[in-house]
Amino acid sequence: MAGNGSKIEQDGRNPVDQHSAERVQKRTAQRFLDVQAAARFPIHLPVSLKSDSGDNSAEIKNISANGVLFQVSSDMPVGSPVNFTISLPADVVGAEADVQLDCRGRVVRSFEEDGRRAVGVVIDEYRFERH
Repeated sequence: MAGNGSKIEQDGRNPVDQHSAERVQKRTAQRFLDVQAAARFPIHLPVSLKSDSGDNSAEIKNISANGVLFQVSSDMPVGSPVNFTISLPADVVGAEADVQLDCRGRVVRSFEEDGRRAVGVVIDEYRFERH
């Protein structure tokens, strides 16, 4: 037993800390499944992604309440923060002026599909702006 009363295993790990880490991993995995489970709507719009690794031209392939799937010109690492703006024409959204959807998110998936690079981005924050 350590001085703080918690049991330390022979390899030096604290079982309570290990259990907490496993719970966090399970919650993260469940969040990913929740993102995947949301209804997706196919939409094809060009967009520019801005991240720490630079700007990346992309096309939206589909969108859901939780995120966006992009086809990108170059790879973006999982975990990368991303900013992007989706332009929604006034006649499509039934508004008097075009609407800009400014989004901030992060890459949660990166894969190749049909020889093209794609990234899944979860939306953490968004704001509508009318122009």
